[in-house]
Amino acid sequence: MHPLLSKTATALVVTALAQGIAQAALFAVDPGPYLPAIGSFASWYQDTHGRTLDLCLSKAVSSRVPSAPGAPTYMCSLLPAPGIFDDAQPVVFPSNFPDEAFWFTGDGSIVDAARGVNLTYVSAVEAAFSGGDPVEGDQISFARIRIRVDVPTAGTYVITHPYGVEVFNVDTPGRRAINMTRDIGIGAPKTYDGALKGDVGPFLRSVNGPYTETNPVTGSAEQFVGDPNLVEAFTGSPFNTNYIRIEGPNGLDLRTTVMAISGKLSTVVRPTPMIAQRSTYSRTAGASAPVAQQDVFVLAPPPPAKVTLDSNNPVLNLTEADTTGSWYAQSATNPTLPSTLQVTADNHLAIPSSTPTTLPIPLTDLVVISRAEYSLSTGQITVVASTSDETSPPVLTATSAGGATIGALSGDGAVKTLSTGISPIPPAKVQVTSSNGGSDTEEVVIVQ
Repeated sequence: MHPLLSKTATALVVTALAQGIAQAALFAVDPGPYLPAIGSFASWYQDTHGRTLDLCLSKAVSSRVPSAPGAPTYMCSLLPAPGIFDDAQPVVFPSNFPDEAFWFTGDGSIVDAARGVNLTYVSAVEAAFSGGDPVEGDQISFARIRIRVDVPTAGTYVITHPYGVEVFNVDTPGRRAINMTRDIGIGAPKTYDGALKGDVGPFLRSVNGPYTETNPVTGSAEQFVGDPNLVEAFTGSPFNTNYIRIEGPNGLDLRTTVMAISGKLSTVVRPTPMIAQRSTYSRTAGASAPVAQQDVFVLAPPPPAKVTLDSNNPVLNLTEADTTGSWYAQSATNPTLPSTLQVTADNHLAIPSSTPTTLPIPLTDLVVISRAEYSLSTGQITVVASTSDETSPPVLTATSAGGATIGALSGDGAVKTLSTGISPIPPAKVQVTSSNGGSDTEEVVIVQ
C-alpha cells in the first residue's frame, strides 16, 4: 500500500487518544550530498543510542533462514513491485528501484483466534516517493507507527509498544476495528530531517545480533541489527517496553516479546550522541556557608557508554539505571556564576568507531511559577515565582508568550511577586526568566 494513501484510512472507526511519553528518538541524519546510487536519499540515520543505520538496499541473505526459489530471505526489507522493482535485477535508480525502502523496520503480531484478536504492529523509518513510483524529485522519508487490530468487543483498548502507549475507544468491533497509521516527517522532497521528530527510535535490535552476512553484489561483509526473516526477542525501547501488549474489555491482556527487526549498520564514523536536558543549581543558607546542589540530566547511549561531568573537581560519573539512556549526576559544588559545565559521553565500548562528545552546558537556577492569574474585572495580572538560589536571589522578569515585557518581580527572598495592569487582553501564557538563566512558563488562569 502506498504510504500516503494509507494515512487516509487511519481512524475511520476509532480515535487514538494518547501516545505515551515523548522521547528523543533519532539524533541525526545524513546532511548530503545525496547519491543517485541510493535514489538520492539520505544514506543514514543515527539514533540517540549511537547506532547508525544505512538505507537498507543490500541483497545479503540470511544464513539462518534458507531462501526458496523466487523468495530470497533478504536481510533488508526489499519489496518487489511488478513493473517497478524486480529484486532479481540490479538496483538502479529510477529504472529498477523499490518504491518503498527502509532504514529500519520492527514488525510484530499478536493472534488469539479463541478470543477473536488479531494485531499487527509496524514501526519503521521509511524511504518512499510522494507520487508513489520512483521519480527523481519525489523522494521523501518518514517515521511510521502502524497498529491494526481485529477485536470482538466494543470498549477501550490500551496498546503498549516499544515506542509508546496508545488508547483506543472502539464503537464498532470487527476486522480492523483499530486502524491507526501515524507517519511523521513527510515534508518537501529530499528533506529528510522531519523523521527525526517521529516516534521511532532508538532503533530496536535483536538480542541475538548483530548478524554478519556477505553482500553477493559487492562481496563485502555487512552487519545487521536483526534478521527480518525471524521473530526474536529484542531490546532498545526508550521506555524499557520491549514488548507489544494489548489490554481490553473482559480482562483481555495479551502480549508478545518477539518481533522481526531489520536494519543495516553503517560504516560511517559518527560522534557519540548526547542531548542536554537540564543543568540547574540550588543554594540555601547553611550554618557557616551556603549549602549548594547541582543537578545534571543528559540523554546519551546507555551502558557500556560512560558519561562524565568533567568540570567538577574531582570528575564526576553520571549514572544510568534502566538502559533507556537517561543519565543523572548531583554535585555539592557551590558554583561561581555565570558557570558552564563540561559533560563528556563516550560510547566506544559499544560502537568502536564512535568518538567521544563533549558539550558545554550552561548552569542555571531553577525557576518555578506558583501563580499566574489575570482578573477580567480589574485588568490586573498577578505572578508569583521562586528561584532555587535562596542565598543570592537573582532578578526575575515576567514576559508574555509573545515576548512582551510585563515587568520585574519583587521581594526580599527567593519568592517574588508582580502585580500590574495589562489591558484589555490577558496573555495566554507568562514566562518568568531569571538573570541567572533559569525560566518557567505557565498558562495564565483567568478570573472575574
